[in-house]
Amino acid sequence: MVVSREKHATAAGLAVLQSGGNAIDAAVAVGFALAVTHPSAGNIGGGGFMLIRLADGRTTFLDFRERAPLAASRNMYIDPATGKATQDSVLGYRAAGVPGTVRGLEYANKKYGRKPWAALVHPAVELATSGFPVSYAQAQSFRAARALAQFPESKRIFLNDGKFYEPGDVLVQGDLARTLERVEKQGSKGFYEGQTAQLLAEDVARHGGLITEEDLRRYTVRELKPLTGSYRGYTIVTAPPPSSGGVGVLEMLGMLETTGYEKSGAGSATAVHYMAEAMRRYFADRSENLGDPDFFKVPLTSLLDPKYIAKRRASIDPVSATPSSAIKAAAFNGKESNETTHFTVADGEGNVVSVTYTLNGGYGSKVTATGLGFLLNNEMDDFAPKPGEANMYGLIQGEANAIAPGKTPLSSMTPTIVLRDGKPVLALGSPGGPTIINSVLEVIVNVLDFGMNVQDAVNWPRFHHQWLPDVLSMEPGYSPDTVALLEQRGYRIRRVASQGEVAAIRWDNGWLEGAPDPRTEATAEGH
Repeated sequence: MVVSREKHATAAGLAVLQSGGNAIDAAVAVGFALAVTHPSAGNIGGGGFMLIRLADGRTTFLDFRERAPLAASRNMYIDPATGKATQDSVLGYRAAGVPGTVRGLEYANKKYGRKPWAALVHPAVELATSGFPVSYAQAQSFRAARALAQFPESKRIFLNDGKFYEPGDVLVQGDLARTLERVEKQGSKGFYEGQTAQLLAEDVARHGGLITEEDLRRYTVRELKPLTGSYRGYTIVTAPPPSSGGVGVLEMLGMLETTGYEKSGAGSATAVHYMAEAMRRYFADRSENLGDPDFFKVPLTSLLDPKYIAKRRASIDPVSATPSSAIKAAAFNGKESNETTHFTVADGEGNVVSVTYTLNGGYGSKVTATGLGFLLNNEMDDFAPKPGEANMYGLIQGEANAIAPGKTPLSSMTPTIVLRDGKPVLALGSPGGPTIINSVLEVIVNVLDFGMNVQDAVNWPRFHHQWLPDVLSMEPGYSPDTVALLEQRGYRIRRVASQGEVAAIRWDNGWLEGAPDPRTEATAEGH
């Protein structure tokens, strides 16, 4: 089973499974295909996380997130004249961190896959060379991304030189095809060394950016031990730091476990209240306590200590919302981009892969590397460009996430696998900045606590509280009575059109059930 954001990528992954590849191989093929067919988030110019559960029961986590270039510095985005943060962490060449996707996918294939590398990259080469029909949603996305027009290569490739693509037009990406061909033939060396690395470093240098050939050559993948926890007899395997998401899911589940919140039913004011209060407390903890573990001592043991979680749980008023001002920590304010993408793959042998990767904002820095055809990320804005002040999404963060050379920015990406008696029952993940963490939490409890089938669990209307601003965001689908009851409890409600996008697979009596998210053009295919 393959569940991904875009049908050509889903098909590429399924073809790998049908030809004898395992779930890791299929995930690599999906990752490269999305770099062609979902350019706002699919990427070879960004990075991400891969959570793997092997058929023999072993689990591992690959961190191929973007890193700060060696020339990066703490105050690089602060205007010395005004002392204020500039827009350079958001737009243009200086916004880009060192990309990790190609090396991450190669690492996964070499260590855990079995198909030849070239066979996994080639479908993406074909999609870039021959092109694919632009969907209605993709055409609308290009039209909305007006900032692409500021950069000649981006305007030429993705905006059709200002004429825009109509649904059904074929998007051919010749430069990207040639870049991918080098990767197909030479492996990650075809990206991090040689012609691609030289062209990228020269282009970046011409435009005042920081990524050098040395940065590219030195990039390495980190293989980490996943976080694991238990919830009502299930084992939760999830993302460790530099993800902030896994610890969040475990902390929030811990707060909910003995409250009996689920007895009032999914979508009830009581259930939403308890979940929102758990969210509020976790996000307060996130702001001060999480960063790259290579640079900052993350207090995981303390955050996940049952006594600490019990104390957090005891502070929840069963009836009324706790004002966020009464919960101590620094402030988050605003939203993060949805332009991340997640895909989930399971094979017939029991291997499971959950991957979230990103360019950060939609179409990243909006820069397409000259002659190479791929967009650069703007992941440097996921650091605290000026600790204590808001980044591009209003996110206020502390010294734990300040910029340093070679450092990885904090992420909300939360690929997760749920086990029962050592066997997988659910695998999922989501894009959407901080909403990722809450979207994953909600789908897990929809299945485990509210007994939904996996498609209903993904379809179910979502909500989000991130401590500050003190607002509960809710999708359409909740009854007016429920909303009124929540307002009576003290919540300030903000209605949102859509929250995140979840790609999930469930195991049920020998069947694999794939659940694409109807909020997008996502597809699920199995055999």
